[in-house]
Amino acid sequence: MTKTNAARILDRQGINYELFDYEVDESDLSAVAVAEKLNQNIDQVFKTLVLRGDKTGVFVCIIPGAEELDLKKAAQISGNKNAAMVPVKEIFQLTDYIRGGCSPIGMKKNYPEFIDESCILYDYIFISAGIRGLQLKITPDDLIKVTSCITGDLIVVKNN
Repeated sequence: MTKTNAARILDRQGINYELFDYEVDESDLSAVAVAEKLNQNIDQVFKTLVLRGDKTGVFVCIIPGAEELDLKKAAQISGNKNAAMVPVKEIFQLTDYIRGGCSPIGMKKNYPEFIDESCILYDYIFISAGIRGLQLKITPDDLIKVTSCITGDLIVVKNN
């Protein structure tokens, strides 16, 4: 199995993790598809989203895979008035990662990172290892430690 930059960073910091590979379907790079392929709870498979705020510039949000990011909450927690998703074509230039393989660990720059508070409900979560087809299983505490991310409410509340 390939050791990614994210895995090497975790190794250097002595942080425990596991790597899980899965077959990539280029037509469906969603976290929901990843969770199904790994036979894992979608609430524990987190996706990494890259945004740009009107005041602070680029920042990152990490949310459960089936959820939708609340842009107003993301802007507020990051110190912005407004925030928008970075266009897919800019992701590699900003992070050194591609869509479907964007890890919150080991980006090109240390952007401010925010993770949905639901992560603390679980003993472990899955995040991208930095390439399509490979996920990291890590404790939320260790992810928070290695990325210095801030927890908060980031997802759209669904009305049932």
